[in-house]
Amino acid sequence: MSIGATGKSLAELTLGESMQLEELVERDALAEIARSAYDLFKVPIRIFGAEGKLLADAAEPIALYAYLNTLKSARVALHDIAGIVKSLDPGSGEGIVHPCVTGALYRIVAIEHDGRRIGRLVLGPFVPDNMQTPPRSLFDLDPEIEIERAIRLFAEAPHASEERVLFIGRHLSKMLDLILFSGYRALLTSNMHLMSVRESFRELESKNDKLQAAYDRLRELDRLKSNFLATVSHELRTPLTSIIGYSEMLVENLAGDLTDEQRDFVQTIRDKGEQLLLLIKSLLDLGKLESGTMSLRKSHVDISGLVRDVVATMNPTARKKEVELGYEVEASLPQVWADAERLRQVLLNLTENAIKFTPSRGSVVIAVRLGAMDTAKPDDAGGIVILSARRTAVEFSVSDTGIGIPPAERARVFDAFYQVDSSSTREQGGTGLGLSIVKRLVDAHDGLVRVEDNRPCGTVFVVTIPVKRATLG
Repeated sequence: MSIGATGKSLAELTLGESMQLEELVERDALAEIARSAYDLFKVPIRIFGAEGKLLADAAEPIALYAYLNTLKSARVALHDIAGIVKSLDPGSGEGIVHPCVTGALYRIVAIEHDGRRIGRLVLGPFVPDNMQTPPRSLFDLDPEIEIERAIRLFAEAPHASEERVLFIGRHLSKMLDLILFSGYRALLTSNMHLMSVRESFRELESKNDKLQAAYDRLRELDRLKSNFLATVSHELRTPLTSIIGYSEMLVENLAGDLTDEQRDFVQTIRDKGEQLLLLIKSLLDLGKLESGTMSLRKSHVDISGLVRDVVATMNPTARKKEVELGYEVEASLPQVWADAERLRQVLLNLTENAIKFTPSRGSVVIAVRLGAMDTAKPDDAGGIVILSARRTAVEFSVSDTGIGIPPAERARVFDAFYQVDSSSTREQGGTGLGLSIVKRLVDAHDGLVRVEDNRPCGTVFVVTIPVKRATLG
């Protein structure tokens, strides 16, 4: 933040012309200062703000003035004097002295800071030491005044020499000047901090607005991307099905005999068509999962039968690559509440991935056991799930002895189209959609999926699916 970038911000920082005495010094502190001086010198002291507001009053009631206030004419005269004293311009320096109709005096001293008038000190009324008898003006205040009583009360009024009152004024002015300097410095520091916080908040709001606009734009682009993929995939599926169908008919010699070389070419067309069809199916599934239009047909699923089916489906692929595929299912597992076809797709994707990245004479094992999971996912409440309830769950693990996944890459393997080796020379093919679909299908089942180490080599994917459906409350 640049302090003083505008005149307004500088004036706000330094309080400009609106500096108030009560903003720099607390009223309790002013009262304590005035009371201390009064206890020492017994001269009434009042401190006023720049606008005439009384901020501190250190004085005992003066019997003479209490008596005069009971008389109508005297009361009016004293009120007028008080108004004049509050409105007089004391100038700079040691101030001015103004007489009262009683013969007493007031000394008015300006309170200034940084060249600005922020208040005034009023010392008095006090009777000068050299005045032994009251002036005639006291007796002329009211026709009903009792002269002897007025003389006696005049003698009891606070007496002080003008030099002493001048000393009191100087002393209080210096004391207030030191306190004002400290208060102004503290207030300036506080205002600088507040302006810094305000500017930081403004910048943060501006950045948040830009981030929100960018986020909204990205969401719109993501929606357009999903719609585009779904539309293109759907339009490609029909002609691709025809290509695969005609290639199958050619391989079966329905259009005449083929030479071995021609058969190899047609078989390649068929295989690549099958790969492309699988990619299109994955894109369609991903689009449905992202848009939330994929509906799950959940029911109670038998785990043992599901795992055996997955192993039987993937055995030809494993044998072709010379990878040993096995499974271990814990006895007496309960059924899980899931979509059997989608859960099968999860295991097929993980198993196919494991076989793909496992070298010849390696092994892939599907293991299933009973476990538990928290009702709150690790992402909830900043990862704090200590107080969450536990749910019975079935834990599927697919482990391999392949090339493994570096720890730094594990958080991203579930991103769509992301591949650990994305170079054009990578050994294994694929589009990077399989694990992304796995993650979304597991989330749709209120489950969890994670990646673990498989020492000394390989990777373990662990999927946890709750046994029972979630209950509200």
